[in-house]
Amino acid sequence: MTTKIHVLVDAVGQLIHGRLTAGQVHDITQAPALLKGVSAKHVVADKAYDALSLRDQIQASGARAVIPPRSNRRTPIPWSRKMYRHRNLVERFFCRIKHYRRIATRYDKLAERFTSFICLVGTIVCLQ
Repeated sequence: MTTKIHVLVDAVGQLIHGRLTAGQVHDITQAPALLKGVSAKHVVADKAYDALSLRDQIQASGARAVIPPRSNRRTPIPWSRKMYRHRNLVERFFCRIKHYRRIATRYDKLAERFTSFICLVGTIVCLQ
């Protein structure tokens, strides 16, 4: 049994929203729920989030999608490599929360407890 942590961070790498799913769930299924009600100028994501429906949702919210196209896309969509560099904020957030052993090894059997500890550690990381 594996789990996946899906997070949305702001421009300085602080946690805004987070969700926990089973390990086999694809990343893009959680993106609309994470982005709902969030205002931003740019939404930066990796190739797993390359879908027209998500791009339309981002554009409808008034933001610009900075998502590199997948290699199998027939018509490549332009994206900003300079802006895409900011995606490492998410990776750095994951690196910081994985310093806490309870998150890195997932000792909790219940998903609710694990999610609450992710929120707690996200708050601690933001306060540092």
